Amino acid sequence: MILSPAFHDLRAAYQSEMDDLTSDTEGRDVLRKRLADKRKSLDFLLQMTETAPEMVAVVFHQGFRFTEPAVMDQVVSLEIDDVPDWDELRGAVQVLPSAQSLAETFLQQADGQRFMTIAAALVYLYEKPDGRVQAAADDADEEDADKDDDREHDNHDDESREYVDNDDDDDARARDEAGADWLAEQGFDRKD
Repeated sequence: MILSPAFHDLRAAYQSEMDDLTSDTEGRDVLRKRLADKRKSLDFLLQMTETAPEMVAVVFHQGFRFTEPAVMDQVVSLEIDDVPDWDELRGAVQVLPSAQSLAETFLQQADGQRFMTIAAALVYLYEKPDGRVQAAADDADEEDADKDDDREHDNHDDESREYVDNDDDDDARARDEAGADWLAEQGFDRKD
């Protein structure tokens, strides 16, 4: 499976959001309580579907059954603007009864079709065994390592060079800043 850059970033952000919701500062499992609280603030969440879909999609945790995983593999290989509408995925994804009313609420929104597809894709990636997703990432890492090896053969003084991916750092900083802004809006103090 190949993840598009957009879904690669969204998957990491979704994973972080789920990690934050899973346990409190004392390490207790509070996921159910926090998801229930989050589901109660639907008015606020509906405003975030375009700007932070990964933070909203968590309300659908364990809310889908994926009957055609190959279709979902195809969806996560696409860029966000290219994902199919939710109506096109209904044969590949079932909304479980516990999430049906949530889905209906989101589908009434202007961008509801696209958001539901993105939410299903993020839940799919989260539920997918890490080995299969990691294998795709490992293949890309191996290709990068091969390119680095080729550069080392061309330039023998590369041992002192550090390879830094500034785009990833910028994306991570932007996500951290967006998360900090959201937490501040919720009344939490900013971490500096």
